Amino acid sequence: MPDAPPAPDPDTDVPADADVAADSDAAPEEAPRRTPRAGRDLRAAIGVGLLLGAVVIATLVLDARAFLVVVIAAMVLGAWEVRRAVATRGIRVPLVPLVLGAVGMIAAAYLRGAEALVVTFGLTVVGMLVWRVADGLAGAARDLAASALVVFYPVFLGGFASLMLASPDDGRQRIITFVLVTVFSDIGGYAVGVVFGKHPMAPSLSPKKSWEGFAGSVLTCAVVGAVALPLLLDGAWWAGAVLGAVAAGAATTGDLIESSIKRDLGIKDMGTLLPGHGGLMDRLDSLVVVAPVAWALLLWFVPGG
Repeated sequence: MPDAPPAPDPDTDVPADADVAADSDAAPEEAPRRTPRAGRDLRAAIGVGLLLGAVVIATLVLDARAFLVVVIAAMVLGAWEVRRAVATRGIRVPLVPLVLGAVGMIAAAYLRGAEALVVTFGLTVVGMLVWRVADGLAGAARDLAASALVVFYPVFLGGFASLMLASPDDGRQRIITFVLVTVFSDIGGYAVGVVFGKHPMAPSLSPKKSWEGFAGSVLTCAVVGAVALPLLLDGAWWAGAVLGAVAAGAATTGDLIESSIKRDLGIKDMGTLLPGHGGLMDRLDSLVVVAPVAWALLLWFVPGG
C-alpha cells in the first residue's frame, strides 16, 4: 500500500495562489484617515477657538468682574488638569488647598495687587505642604515639588491677567491687547508653519513646530501689536510691535514648556475638554506665560495701569 502523501505544512506548503484568493475574498481595507499636517482637527479647533473668544469678549463687555470669574474658573480647571496629568506617574497633589489657593491668588491679585499675588502664592505652597505631610512622608518631597509647580504653572502666572484687569482706567483694553497678541502668535505660526515649515525648532519636544512657523508668529504678533496698542491704549505703534514680538517668543516658550511636561509624563494632551485642542491647558499654555510679560511691558509702555 503506497505511503500517504505528507500533510501540508501550513507555514510552507500552502499554494502561492491561496493567499491571492484569500485576499480577493476579503473585504477591502478602509483607507487610513489622513491626519492634518498640523496634527489637529482644524474644524473643531476653529469652532472651539471662536467659542472661547466669544466668552472672553462677552464677559469683558459685560463687566470686568465677570471676566475675573472666567479667569478663576480657567485657572482652577487648568491646575486640575495638570494635577491629573502628574497623577499618571503616581504623584499626589493635594486638591483642596490647590483649589482654594487658585481662587485666592487670582482674586487677591485683582483686589490688592502684585504683592497680594506673591503673598497668596507663598501661603498656598505652605498650605499644600502641611496638607501633604499630614498624609505621611512617603514620597512627600516628590509630591511637594509637583505641587509647587502646579501652583506656579498655571495659577501664579495666570494671576498677572488679574493684575492687568485691575487697571482702573483701561484694564479691559489691556486684557484684549494681551489676548490678541497671544492668539495671533498661534494663528501666524500655524499658517506659516503648515505652508513653509521645513526646519524643526525642537524636534524632541514638538516635531511640528518649525523655525519658519516661529518667524510667522513673530511677524504676525508684531503687526497685531502695532495696530492694537495705538487703537486700544493710545500707545506708540513701535511699542506695540515690540510687545507683539516679545509675546510671540513667550507664547512659543509656553508651548514648549507644556510639551516638555507632556513628554516627561508620556501623555499626548493634558485633557479632552476642548475638541480639536485637547485639554484647557493645551490652550492656556501660551497665555499664562505671556501674561507676566504683557503685564510688565504694558506697564512700561502705557504707564498708569
